[in-house]
Amino acid sequence: MKITREIKTAILVIASILLFIWGYVFLKGRDLLHNYRTFYVEYVNVEGLSKSAPVTISGLVVGKVSSITLQKASGNLIVELQISNDFPISKSSMVNIYEPGLIGGKQIQIIPNYKDPVLAETGDHLKGGVIASLTDIVAERLTPLQLKVEKMIVSADSVLSNLNTVLDAKTKNSLKRSIQNLDETLAQFNSASKSINSILTDNKSKINTTMTNLNKASTNIAVLSDTLAKAKIGKIVRNLENTLSKVNGIISDVYSGKGSMGKLMKDDALYTNLNKSSKELELLLQDVRLNPTRYINVSLFGKKNKPYIAPVIDSLKQVNN
Repeated sequence: MKITREIKTAILVIASILLFIWGYVFLKGRDLLHNYRTFYVEYVNVEGLSKSAPVTISGLVVGKVSSITLQKASGNLIVELQISNDFPISKSSMVNIYEPGLIGGKQIQIIPNYKDPVLAETGDHLKGGVIASLTDIVAERLTPLQLKVEKMIVSADSVLSNLNTVLDAKTKNSLKRSIQNLDETLAQFNSASKSINSILTDNKSKINTTMTNLNKASTNIAVLSDTLAKAKIGKIVRNLENTLSKVNGIISDVYSGKGSMGKLMKDDALYTNLNKSSKELELLLQDVRLNPTRYINVSLFGKKNKPYIAPVIDSLKQVNN
């Protein structure tokens, strides 16, 4: 059977039309040659998601976004997903919009719920969410920092304005003179430090000797402290305390009139008698000295004793007084 030119032309036209339809549908995100499952997700904001954006599960591309439709009633966006993979997806799976990098753009990430045995079928609506991108996180962190920087810049501008007001010509000259004086002071300090270094260098041997003596002294002090630590200082102190307490007891007894010393200090009659006795003894000794023959009489011829004459005031005592 011979195919005429008209039939060939008709077949070519039909094939071109079918190829055009397939290409148009493919560009819109549909592939007529594959069996897809279609799911729908509702978002308040798609965060810049576009058609034909890839749909991934654990980083594996399993489909793409076929369409994004704006609802007139609520203003929400319905995203249609075409899943070509037969991987089981439960109805409680989470569908998130995320940004894999700074350049790649927005994508869809499906997080399956493996504990849910109820699988989603074509045409089901899944729960959607949005994962903050790196750009959003940086913007969120930088916004407070930007406000603080702006406040700091305003404060710095105010400080600079006040500083310009304060730093007039007279103040600037005073600052220059102060800086010059500071330079001179530093130069003097440098010269003094050189002098000190020279003194230390010249007296290095003496300083070493002094440090050696200090080391010996510290050693002797340590030995002395060890000796004092080994001595029975506690026992000596306790004995001294006991002795002092006994002395305090004796002094208390004397003050209270106990014993001979106490009576001597407290008893006026005893003191008067002792004073009287001492005076009488003084008179007796005086009389013995002035009239010894009255008490020691040696007579060979039986001479009579002289009558007793009361002692008079000693002439020697008068001279001494």
